[in-house]
Amino acid sequence: MRHAIDHRKLGRKPAHRKALLRNLMNALVHAERIETTVPKAKELRRLADRLITLGKRATLHSRRRVFSLLTDKAATDKVFATLAGRFAGREGGYTRILRTGHRVGDGAPMAIIEYLPVEEKKVGTKGKKKAAAKKAPAKPPVKKKETKETSRAPGRKAKESAPKETKPRATRGKAQKTPEGGQG
Repeated sequence: MRHAIDHRKLGRKPAHRKALLRNLMNALVHAERIETTVPKAKELRRLADRLITLGKRATLHSRRRVFSLLTDKAATDKVFATLAGRFAGREGGYTRILRTGHRVGDGAPMAIIEYLPVEEKKVGTKGKKKAAAKKAPAKPPVKKKETKETSRAPGRKAKESAPKETKPRATRGKAQKTPEGGQG
């Protein structure tokens, strides 16, 4: 069983893996779309989403944490200046992974990982509720006519009936209250 497995090792030693992911993060921030293998893209997605979450906080501490992950001043500035503002109204899921097939040389599954464009928003139950709330208020219902000629089969006449009188329901074994408040 694979209990307490934190991350993919990607067949590298820890220092090599950290350098690889740092280079992939820098490339993704600069280009906003890169092609890599599927396991690398899945591991990169965790870190790339974390960058945006830190960028949205816009504090000195979060800026230093982003810089420690990227070690590139231009990439850090881009995270805070453009990418964080793009996803201000979004609560996660800033990246998308699109599988593109297999690499010719070794048959490794390849994928494109990219930050979502500006116009796309997360589709879910919360988004639907907000969209429904923003619509114009519903029109009041139209009153229906007493007799409907369209719903009857052709050739049948409408039955005329007087409105039914309603009687108060009798309660079993309990005394009924009169309109004055006493018992009857």
